[in-house]
Amino acid sequence: MSTPRFSGTDRYIATDDLTLAVNAAITLERPLLIKGEPGTGKTQLAEEVARTLSCPLFEWHIKSTSKAQQGLYEYDAVSRLRDSQLGDPRVHDIRNYVVRGKLWEAFDSDVRPVLLIDEIDKADIEFPNDLLRELDRMEFYVYETRELVRARHRPIILITSNNEKELPDAFLRRCFFHYIRFPDEAALRRIVEVHYPRLKQELLAEALAAFFRLRETPGLKKKPSTSEFLDWIKLLVAEDVPPEALRAEDPKQAIPPLYGALLKNEQDVHLFEQLVFLHRRAR
Repeated sequence: MSTPRFSGTDRYIATDDLTLAVNAAITLERPLLIKGEPGTGKTQLAEEVARTLSCPLFEWHIKSTSKAQQGLYEYDAVSRLRDSQLGDPRVHDIRNYVVRGKLWEAFDSDVRPVLLIDEIDKADIEFPNDLLRELDRMEFYVYETRELVRARHRPIILITSNNEKELPDAFLRRCFFHYIRFPDEAALRRIVEVHYPRLKQELLAEALAAFFRLRETPGLKKKPSTSEFLDWIKLLVAEDVPPEALRAEDPKQAIPPLYGALLKNEQDVHLFEQLVFLHRRAR
């Protein structure tokens, strides 16, 4: 039986390096750890891999309060106590109070699934290490019901990180790693054309130039992302903004129109206005 291959989709522009990484992780049967700036398509990659390979997708979105155990299962002792006080016959079967987590759901899939563990770096530093055994052996023990849960099919596991904190070496050793670099102008043009195939080329050219000028501004607290650029393009089209309004030499514009899609804090807005003002004084 041939190993399934991912090669990008009509909705997701994947670089050669990224498709190679996805397929390498599938071949090695190891989790694919994907890092990159927020908004570079890490989460969407899991959706597109599942769609391309016709696999069910299970998504576990990590929060700062998430614990590894929640991905396996949780025992709802409070509900069982309440039901026992009410005389509910459900209390006689403890399985009624064992809530399956995303790993258990993926392990129980009838066909090979894709499992997304999204933004793993949000959780406590011990979170990744607490999953090592389960991700290695593809099994875990449910103490309340005294049963061993084994994966019917080894999931294709994608783990994303925004690099907010370092991940443990023991965890990293078990992953295939890929860093999604921010797309250059040619790649970003292709991404936009996938989402807006009828966009006027003059508007796209001016929008790209304005966007990269903004990203390259020294001292920005938060650089605008790919997803924010797509939002901005949508607004430019909706508001029928002419291409000339985006040009650097336009004296009416201190910052790009509808900049709220790109700049997300007042410090960056003020910084950009100052730099534009200083640039004009120097001319």
